[in-house]
Amino acid sequence: MSFIQLDGLAKQFGQTKVVNDFSLSIPKGDFVSLLGPSGCGKTTVLRMLAGLETPSAGSITIDGKDVTRLKANQRQIGMVFQAYALFPNLTVSENVAFGLRVAGKSRGEIDKRVAEMLELIGLPDLGARYPFQLSGGQQQRVALARAVAPRPRVLLLDEPLSALDAKIRVSLRSEIRAIQRELGITTVFVTHDQEEALSISDQVVVMYKGIAEQAGTPFEIYNAPKTKFVATFVGTLNVLEGTVDDPGQGVVRVGGMAFSLGKPVAAVRGSSVSLALRPESIRLAGAERCDFTAPADIREVAFLGSVIRIKATMLGFAIEVDMFNQPDMPPPVPGTKVTVGLNSRDLVLLAA
Repeated sequence: MSFIQLDGLAKQFGQTKVVNDFSLSIPKGDFVSLLGPSGCGKTTVLRMLAGLETPSAGSITIDGKDVTRLKANQRQIGMVFQAYALFPNLTVSENVAFGLRVAGKSRGEIDKRVAEMLELIGLPDLGARYPFQLSGGQQQRVALARAVAPRPRVLLLDEPLSALDAKIRVSLRSEIRAIQRELGITTVFVTHDQEEALSISDQVVVMYKGIAEQAGTPFEIYNAPKTKFVATFVGTLNVLEGTVDDPGQGVVRVGGMAFSLGKPVAAVRGSSVSLALRPESIRLAGAERCDFTAPADIREVAFLGSVIRIKATMLGFAIEVDMFNQPDMPPPVPGTKVTVGLNSRDLVLLAA
């Protein structure tokens, strides 16, 4: 059952449409990421959910109650911003206690809750410090504790990790997810980092030009992209352009070679289509056991540790192939010709 329901949300600034007909259902306790490039409208959706922007159209329902026109402080929502926004003149404990004081909680209740929050974020001994005495990662933990201390119904995170270095980001995103699971709080997370979204989310919503291109689990978004934008934005992708030979049998011809997708294609014979193929789905070893084989010319080979990324040309298209590093199977040498294998189940027909 949906805990948060966004129906037909739209936001327009002057003549510019930032969000258009955005709808989304979020079950209670889920962690949902809004993923997309800068300017796609994801932060505007978050701000409308928070009550910081008023929708031009559409409605927002939380736990069965329409909150579209309620003020931000009437929605029981906690929010963590990209820039931390901690009060520099307050200690860590005072920052965490801020929302509780505003809510009129007793001193004893505040002290107990602050202690719980500092323990939860792993900073039980730093309550007396000021924000300038903390690292960026510690400041973001405090901002998270302050947001969840008043026990909000919903937690909103607006690119909270973008100001941190890569190693701290990986560590902190795992901590955020662990805290979210422990508290069971419904969370919406905005990011432009696909790895972040895929690694910690129950549901990912890919946005582009103000609309939701696709919503689904990380597995669905990565393995079954529905549009060309989703396919190219999430992960590395090979796109093969072809024409439909037999719509009923799902046969598409690419570079003179016919591929059967194993199911009908909703397109007329002779129409142009795009097929998506992930680098890890192309086989070098065991190519003869695949549904299709094709000749390829190796152009570049990059050793990335556990993975070897190969750039090649196949059927007139530049492609990338990922293979696991295996000490007993050295990668091909640039300039050589190889045979690659493809399986019909790995070919994804993309919508425009």
